[in-house]
Amino acid sequence: MIPVLGLEGARVAVLGLGRSGLSAARALRAGGAEPLCWDDSPAAREKAEAEGFACQPFRDARDFDDIARLIVSPGIPHLYPAPNPVVALALVAGVPVDNDIGLFFQSFATAGWQDYDTPPRVVAITGSNGKSTTSALVHHILLEAGRPSELAGNIGRGVLDLDPPQDGGVVVLELSSYQTDLARALTPDIAVFTNLSPDHLDRHAGMGGYFAAKRRLFAEGGPDRAVIGVDEWEGRYLAGQLAEGRSDERVIRISVETKLTGPGWHVFARKGFLSEYRKGRQVASIDLRAVSGLPGTHNHQNACAAYAACRALGLAPKVIEAAFETFKGLPHRSQLVGERNGVTFINDSKATNVDSAAKALAAFANVRWICGGLEKEGGLGALAEALASVRKAYVIGREAAGFAMQLPVDAEVCTTMAAAVAQAVKEAEPGDVVLLAPAAASFDQYDNFERRGEDFIAEVAKYL
Repeated sequence: MIPVLGLEGARVAVLGLGRSGLSAARALRAGGAEPLCWDDSPAAREKAEAEGFACQPFRDARDFDDIARLIVSPGIPHLYPAPNPVVALALVAGVPVDNDIGLFFQSFATAGWQDYDTPPRVVAITGSNGKSTTSALVHHILLEAGRPSELAGNIGRGVLDLDPPQDGGVVVLELSSYQTDLARALTPDIAVFTNLSPDHLDRHAGMGGYFAAKRRLFAEGGPDRAVIGVDEWEGRYLAGQLAEGRSDERVIRISVETKLTGPGWHVFARKGFLSEYRKGRQVASIDLRAVSGLPGTHNHQNACAAYAACRALGLAPKVIEAAFETFKGLPHRSQLVGERNGVTFINDSKATNVDSAAKALAAFANVRWICGGLEKEGGLGALAEALASVRKAYVIGREAAGFAMQLPVDAEVCTTMAAAVAQAVKEAEPGDVVLLAPAAASFDQYDNFERRGEDFIAEVAKYL
């Protein structure tokens, strides 16, 4: 646990008692603060009370008279489309609003670090797509290289549940826009921006607000090194804002669309080969084509981001390359489920938006595509260029008929995962790939994308 520093003796409100909320309450108590908790769910309150936490509702701004700070869980709106009523009361009362990420950065460094030979470091990774795989890959590379490392944030453990860092340890954080938008402290040593595509637009009042939430990790934190994906205008703009000039190696630009040139520090992948250039000269190259855990262009972008972050930490190219070979990928992210009679089954349930689904489709040929779910803002038009490899779509979800009507490919309304897998298996031929890449949220039929992916795996297992 990372005890929260700087709030000793203070009363701190905690709103939302899921994983991050309970973790924050425990860390506040360990640091000497007095947490006052609330969740609309009676079951969540009961769980907190069983650990000895006081739970009380906040119904009036005067309830915040003796509160030093309000800690809000990521799923609770703090500004758009409208502040949660409790958050609104805190804002009216002038109480600072924060989250567990802010508490972590406030409390991570301690006086004990003066006895370390190498101070611990934090690598924070954000972006629309690929941040989970990139985070897991950086963590994997560090462990393979013998460096102590912990993985947390939007993946793995809650940030305040981490163990106090070891001498030379590295904490790898995956941070969503919800987390970067609200955190009052953001001070990573290395910050990574993978890419940007429309997502969570209701929570950020559009693309401008969404990008601004991501940008805070760099603008507020002032990382020693910034790894920036420059295949979108937002990434190019961000890199330009952070660099003092073209040769400023504090900014490492990455791409899977363009050979990057110039006097700076660049990492890019083209035709399956990752290249590192510094001061206009190539210093390393890695063949990614046979790395089974990183299939497709989108995973090559993840490899570029992870490679750049690890190079910034001082790891040698050969060490990183060896770790690439042993990386197995993440569940529900281009996950190989199995193969039979020449038909391959891939689970990419994490492809919850149009951009991530398009990248998954581009990674394979002869696709039997299982898609559908709770459609996100912006429609499906951006998928058009990625559908050349699709032989047929099998649409699931409560609004499957409406989803199917928007697809310019042969599409069959299946509604359920069982029906979709059965029909895809029936029609698949040797060389085909049955790919779950929904391009939609899961909440119309499942609690989360993990449950959707597990359902796909279970249905495929009947055939395998």
